[in-house]
Amino acid sequence: MAIAKIVEVNSSSIQSLEDAIQTGIAKVTGTVKNVQGAWVNEQKVMISDNKITEYCVNLRSASWPINRFI
Repeated sequence: MAIAKIVEVNSSSIQSLEDAIQTGIAKVTGTVKNVQGAWVNEQKVMISDNKITEYCVNLRSASWPINRFI
């Protein structure tokens, strides 16, 4: 069994959900080594005057191996 490190990050963008995801991945890969994948845990939009003003995502990313196996 491998040990993986899971990192959770919140990210947002005024452009799109895809941009919010890209920004979140950039945050994680800038600080964590060996990131192998990520999944969108939650997504939402902020609305003002009947228009979307911000796209928000909560991501979880996984990196492995963590130096040893069980």
